[in-house]
Amino acid sequence: MLARILLSSIAVAITAWLLPGVHLVGLLTTLLVAVFLSVVNNFVKPILILLTLPITVFTLGLFLLVINAWMVLWASDWINGFQVDGFWWALGFSLVLSVVNSLLGVRDRDKPERRYKR
Repeated sequence: MLARILLSSIAVAITAWLLPGVHLVGLLTTLLVAVFLSVVNNFVKPILILLTLPITVFTLGLFLLVINAWMVLWASDWINGFQVDGFWWALGFSLVLSVVNSLLGVRDRDKPERRYKR
C-alpha cells in the first residue's frame, strides 16, 4: 500500500508538472494530494456514482468525468499548496493523472488479476 501511495505521488507530481493550470508546492503536498484523492476515490466516489446514476446513464458515462474533476477541485480547496485554476484544468488533471497512473502501473484497488486457463 505504501508503494502504491508513493507511485501515486509521483504520478501527481508528473501531472502537475505537465499542466500549467495546476500548481503544486512541496513533496508533502504531493503526498497529501495522492492520499486525499485515493481516499475520496475509494469512499466518496462510489456514493456519488450511485446518486448520479440517472445522469451518468443518460450521458453514457461521460458524467463520471465531471465527478472526477469535482474531486480534484475539492482536493484543491482542502489542501494548501495545491491549486487548480478551474474546472477544465481539473478535468485535464484527472485525465492525465489516469494515464500517468496507468503507465506507472498504479491500480485503484488491491484486487488480484484474473487469469483464465484454457
